[in-house]
Formats: sequence, C-alpha cells, structure tokens
Amino acid sequence: MKKTVSLLVISVYSCLSLFSQERSIPVDTTVTTQHSVTVNGATFSYTAETGTQPVWDELGKPIAALHYTYYTRNDVKDRRSRPLLISFNGGPGSGSVWMHLAYTGPRVLNIDDEGFPVQPYGVSQNPYSVLDVTDIVYVNPANTGYSRTIPESGKEVDRSKFFGINADIEYLAEWLNTFVTRHNRWRSPKYIIGESYGGTRVMGLSLALQNQQWMYLNGVIMVSPADYKVLRTGGPVSDALNLPYYTAAAWHHKALPASLQGKDLLEILPESEDFTINTLIPALAKGGFIDQAERDRVAERMAFYSGLSKEEVLTRNLVIPTSYFWKALLRDRGYTVGRLDSRYLGIDRQIAGERPDYNSEITSWLHSFTPAINYYLQEELKFKTDIKYNMFGPVRPWDNDDDNTRDNLRQAMAQNPYLNVLIQSGYYDGATTYFNAKYTMWQVDPSGRMKDRFEFKGYRSGHMMYLRREDLKQANEDIRAFILRTQANGKSAKY
Repeated sequence: MKKTVSLLVISVYSCLSLFSQERSIPVDTTVTTQHSVTVNGATFSYTAETGTQPVWDELGKPIAALHYTYYTRNDVKDRRSRPLLISFNGGPGSGSVWMHLAYTGPRVLNIDDEGFPVQPYGVSQNPYSVLDVTDIVYVNPANTGYSRTIPESGKEVDRSKFFGINADIEYLAEWLNTFVTRHNRWRSPKYIIGESYGGTRVMGLSLALQNQQWMYLNGVIMVSPADYKVLRTGGPVSDALNLPYYTAAAWHHKALPASLQGKDLLEILPESEDFTINTLIPALAKGGFIDQAERDRVAERMAFYSGLSKEEVLTRNLVIPTSYFWKALLRDRGYTVGRLDSRYLGIDRQIAGERPDYNSEITSWLHSFTPAINYYLQEELKFKTDIKYNMFGPVRPWDNDDDNTRDNLRQAMAQNPYLNVLIQSGYYDGATTYFNAKYTMWQVDPSGRMKDRFEFKGYRSGHMMYLRREDLKQANEDIRAFILRTQANGKSAKY
C-alpha cells in the first residue's frame, strides 16, 4: 500500500510540474492570525497580519510586491494615540528578519543567553517586546525576504527604481503612504527604526516622508547605523574612528595591558575615545610628514589601546584595517574574531594572513535565523509560499551616489520640532562601530542647537546587540522609554 501511494504522489507531482504556473508570490494579499504574549509580566492578545502590498509605477502598474508583517495589540480602545513603529533591516539586501525575530517583535529565536544557536530551532515568546507600547510593521524591501520585483529578473526590471540609496528611499516612502492609508494610521505617532544600512535608509526616509508624503515622525531609531560618509571612505577620520572598538574587543578577550584590563569597559573607553579625537586624528592628518618621535609615541599608545604590538602599528603607518584586527588580535591563541560581533571566534585554514577566511558571527546567525523565519512565517503566521525567503537578496550593484541622508535627517529635524533620534550600538561591533555612530550623531547638526534631541545608548555586545539576553531586555526598555518620552501629549509643534 505504501509503495502504491508513493508512486501516485510522484506521478501527480510530475504532472503538476508540466502544467503548473511559474513560481511567484501574490502581488497583494493578507493573512491574519491571532496570538498572545506576556511582556513585562502583563499578558495581552494581538493580531498578526502578514502579506504583500504592491509598489506601483507612474502609470499605476505594479512593479514589485513587498512582503510585510504587521502586529497590533488588540485591547487598544483608541488607536489614534497608539504609536506605530516601522522597522527595516539593512544590507542593503537584507531581509527584515533580524530585528523581527530577535529584538522588538513578540517572538524571539531559540538561542542561548549570549546569542548562539540551539536546537531544536524555532521561536518563543519575547518577554521584552515593545509591542506593549507600540504597534509594529516589519518591511522587506524589494528582493529581500519574500519581496520581489515584477518580473523577478530580466531586462524588463528597471533596477534604477529600487537598488540605490535614493531610489530605495523614494519608493519605500511611497509604499509607506499606502500602508498607513490602508491601515488608517495617519493620526498615530510614528517612528522608524533601521539597523545597519537601515540607519542610512531611515535618515533619508525621515525627510522623504515629510517632504514627499507629508508624513511627520516623532522619532528615528538607528541600530548599529551605517553612515557612508564615514565607512569605507578612508582618510584620517575614517581610519582613526575604529580604535575605540579595538579597545572594546581586546578588553572582552582579555588582550589589553593589565593597567587597562583591570578596569571596567566603560572606564577605559572614554580614554580611548579621547586619544582618538585629540591625538590620533591629528597625527594621521600629517601623513608621511609626521615627526618620527611623534609617530613612535602614537604607535605605542595605539598598541596600548588595541591589544596589538607597536611593530604591527608602525609597519602599517598607524592605520590598522579592521580586517587585519579580526585576524591578528587572537592570532597567538589560534582564533579569529567576528566582524559584526567580535565576541564570536573563528578557526582559519592557517594562522598566518591578513584577514579571516570567513565571518564567524554571520555563519552563527544564519544557523539559527534561517530555519526560524521559514518555520515562523509559514507555520505560525500561515503565510504559505514556495518562494525562497531571501536572508540576503540580489540587489547589487547598489547606487551609493548622491548620499545626502545625514543632512536629510538634519533638515527633517529642523522642520519638525517633534522629531527626536535614538542611536543604539554594541561596543563589540567591528563593521559599523559604536564610535562611528557617535561621530555620525555629532555631525548631523553642525549648529549644535538640536543636540538635546539626540540620545546614544551602548551595549556590551555586537552589531545585533539584542542577541545577548541582558541587552535584549535593556535595549527594548530604551526604545520603550524613548517612545513614551517623545510623544507630543498635546504639546504644540513649535520652537
């Protein structure tokens, strides 16, 4: 009997493969399910809506279908005053999975308290989710997650409409206008949160939503933000700003001199930051014309604050690439350290070399996130599809030209007295370092007249600082406090 059934199934699938439609995702659809969660000791029910909403061209023709997941708390009597948090990840090309299933949402991965994978894979309740104080929508930009351009590939796809800093901002702002209208959220206080490249995205969206969609925000939250005015640009400032991160990572691995290692992390970071701003940047600005005695003094202090040797610093002309640091810090122990989170260790083919063979942290994260998001969306939220969930989607080449996002945020804040900014970073993040994030914050408003509307929070973990249980709790509490503090409560929007 089993053999007959098996043959029948094979036969049916063979026939279907001959006549079935192309594999595709619905352009415009929703699936709604009901759930409950206990947050900070209080249990409440919520609705999860997951589906797709089109991106239209100028003629009203759908050119992409964006997948999203939208959570609303059920016992809210007046949703006019209920905040809405709009969440993006980064990449560019990353699905909106990381913060969704590990940070702010009502479910979190099955991982240990430091963020490492455990089996069986899956999710559990998030007791620290901010769903108690805000509704949340997680958005997958084109070609990430289940989102796709229409058609998915080929010459008919106008890549210039999606895959670049300014194109990305423009179509997402338009998409959000439709989403807010469909869900009747125009009166709600609104917040946008973006991680990594999502930091660039939300800086740009803050002004695009105001000036193109007439949608005003109460807050912008940047998690481990990538600022392309600093990252990968080279030069004295860009090269120097990595040093405080080196100090943090070396401290974590007990690789600093005893006089530093004996102090708490938050005691030594201000020393490293002060040296970076007041000594290292001016020294690097002198280039090859720096006095030899000064070069030696600077190299010695860099070695002191980085866990590397003075010789390593001198032979690299006082500029230590992050890739070299990840390879060299624990070379004597036979390990590399992770790029996005230097708490993670890797093993290379050979101990010698200038950069690690692989990113130990991202392989660990994909290990746990990939099965969890596929299980969760299809089995718990009931969104059934044969489309692959793109953890990282095909979005490159990406157009980074005309990046004015930092000034976009400044202008949005100047125009909107309600708009405040929260920046969250992990000290052990070597990709978008915490001191880069601080520097971005300092540079947004050169006048300094809006600096009281910025807030920075640091955590003892990496790029996805929320993977560490202690930081998951604190970082959510920081968002919760930020949202509660920045609601207008009847106050007029004026200076």
